[in-house]
Amino acid sequence: MALVLEQLAIPDVKVLHVKRYGDERGFFSETYNKKEFAEAGLDLEFVQDNHSFSRPIGTIRGLHAQKAPFAQGKLVRVTRGRIFDVAVDIRPASPTFGKWVGAEISADAWNQIFVPIGFLHGFCTLDPDTEVNYKVTNLYSAKHELGVCFNDPQLKIGWPVAYDKATLSDKDRALPLFSALFAGSELRNG
Repeated sequence: MALVLEQLAIPDVKVLHVKRYGDERGFFSETYNKKEFAEAGLDLEFVQDNHSFSRPIGTIRGLHAQKAPFAQGKLVRVTRGRIFDVAVDIRPASPTFGKWVGAEISADAWNQIFVPIGFLHGFCTLDPDTEVNYKVTNLYSAKHELGVCFNDPQLKIGWPVAYDKATLSDKDRALPLFSALFAGSELRNG
């Protein structure tokens, strides 16, 4: 499989690079191998695959997470287009609580991002007709979901689209601020 991990500024969030073998027919790639992931320190059990399609550039999905006992880790890859993917640390005891990291994930780069349990997750499409596939470590539960407004001024996420130009669902546009969910927790965004 030839898995290479790249740590981001928050080391628990990782960008993964897997080998793609090409010839005149196209390519072949092993995008997930439980044994190799475990050997790389990502010993995970995925229970559900999700697939999203977003037509316009500037579509934002997020920021989302699920609470215990349905918290989810996510392995995200793009099969068409590009995204700016964001993870926000919501682990209260973490030294990076309230901080975010982002990475460009694309079909051309054939990279993936692993967002562990304890993070809000979201992405913004950078190309039209973008398709995102992701594996999760727990099943979806509507009563355990939580979310934060993507442009929360306290988080200061450097999204590649202005709020008034972003395409969001009504549900995502109505998400609360970080401080409403994590009252009494100090944000550490330098």
